[in-house]
Amino acid sequence: MADDVLSQGEIDALLSAISTGEMDAEELKEQQTDERKIRDYDFKRALRFSKDQIRGLTRIHENFARLLTSFFAAQLRSYAEVTVASVDQVPYEEFIRSMPQRTVLNIFSVDPLEGRLLYEVNPNIAYAIIDRVLGGEGIGTNKVENLTEIESRIMSRLFERAFESLEEAWGSMVDIDLTLEEFETNPQFIQMVSPNETVVVVSLNTTIGESTGVMNICIPHMVLEPIISKLSVHYWMQNEKSQSNPEDYEHLSKSLTHVDVEAKAILGESAISIEEFLNLNHNDVIMLDQAIDDPLTLYVNDEPKFNVQPGKQKRHMAVQILGELRGEDNHE
Repeated sequence: MADDVLSQGEIDALLSAISTGEMDAEELKEQQTDERKIRDYDFKRALRFSKDQIRGLTRIHENFARLLTSFFAAQLRSYAEVTVASVDQVPYEEFIRSMPQRTVLNIFSVDPLEGRLLYEVNPNIAYAIIDRVLGGEGIGTNKVENLTEIESRIMSRLFERAFESLEEAWGSMVDIDLTLEEFETNPQFIQMVSPNETVVVVSLNTTIGESTGVMNICIPHMVLEPIISKLSVHYWMQNEKSQSNPEDYEHLSKSLTHVDVEAKAILGESAISIEEFLNLNHNDVIMLDQAIDDPLTLYVNDEPKFNVQPGKQKRHMAVQILGELRGEDNHE
């Protein structure tokens, strides 16, 4: 967009040409209109999701990334970090071609939705994970072509448990049951949808110990089509309002009544210099900034809440509440 912005000199030259008659404003307007009428459109890259819906998917999978970080850190007892790198919509064929010739692929069914999800894990990350599971330091190596049956079984079981976090992340939108159907290492053997079908690819930057790589979740359009309306901001706002339950509110209120808070009344404060402090002696008097007739302030968890006056209750010091602080007085 920066190349399309005119400098002040170009704007002055354009206005001068119009004022002298060298250029017709109507002709310029028609020329701009004609340029806007036609634009290129690639039918192989049909955009079937709006920007608002992509943002909704991003929010869901950012939550999934946080849950996945906790899962890997607990299971591997190692440093783990998963973050959302990008959420894009591309043709399925383009996504398949972007993957390495050999990688770790997990295919999940999504009950009750139609279609399947593809979960691709970079071999460097996959072997770092399995190395930690088997008691190693978590060093990532790429030997996916020589994957043993035991290693395949361990990987598939671990990623199946990891995807329980995706069920939880999607739970705010729809309840799903993910089941691992296939475990594959060659992308060319995977054909979930037609090559030109639009899919959403969620790329996750992943760090396990000192090994880094990318995990991709491929979600075909047919999976999201029944719930596509729930991806908009309007749905999320409506859903948040509908989740307020009077019974939950009452239960939460009762639970809060048993929470301990700190209450304190300050008799007054004063500021003195270091010299005055060093010269203090027995029976010296320090004048406070609090007048004897003014009410004290009662602080609850360091927040000013009430005006009070000091006194005694039996043999204990006490304060009597005179009124509640509101508005600007509360902030003061």
